[in-house]
Amino acid sequence: MDHDAELQEVTTRGKRATYADLEALPENVVGELIDGELFAMPRPSLEHAVGTSTLGALLLTAFQLGQGGPGGWWILFEPELHFGEDVLVPDLAGWRSTRLERLSGPAATVAPDWICETLSPSTATLDRVKKMRVYGREGVGHVWLVDPQRRSLEVFVREGAEWRPLGVWSGHDRVCAPPFEALELKLELLWAALPR
Repeated sequence: MDHDAELQEVTTRGKRATYADLEALPENVVGELIDGELFAMPRPSLEHAVGTSTLGALLLTAFQLGQGGPGGWWILFEPELHFGEDVLVPDLAGWRSTRLERLSGPAATVAPDWICETLSPSTATLDRVKKMRVYGREGVGHVWLVDPQRRSLEVFVREGAEWRPLGVWSGHDRVCAPPFEALELKLELLWAALPR
């Protein structure tokens, strides 16, 4: 099933969606609750997963394991985040270990310091608008948006209640972007397995 064509806002018969509605979704579906609405989509396509997996591996190695980088972070793939009634599942999330000593339980309730969403045509608006609004409200400091189709990376930093764009990089650019400035990221590595 193609993740890019299948985002659904699931109707819950005029009532606010709840966690029970999430639990009722099939196992091959990722569900999120935002402002009482249930959004469901199939597992990501391989194109979506390639960039996310590569970026996650690079950051995890340098910033969680301290191999070629400073360490001091927890980097997770698709963690379930609970913010009041909102339940979100970003593609990647990171917490400074000084803020979150241990990870335990089925979901995180402490807002990450950094979030990465990998965009697809069907999820881009949800990621850019509704999810970024929740991330800002909860105090996430940095959001990265990876676009496999455009082969680009957008970086945002939260300033007060607003997101300020720091830049857009693409193709063969090399990026040292907050909060991971200690690593020079070669963007072409994220697209290496994709057809040209």
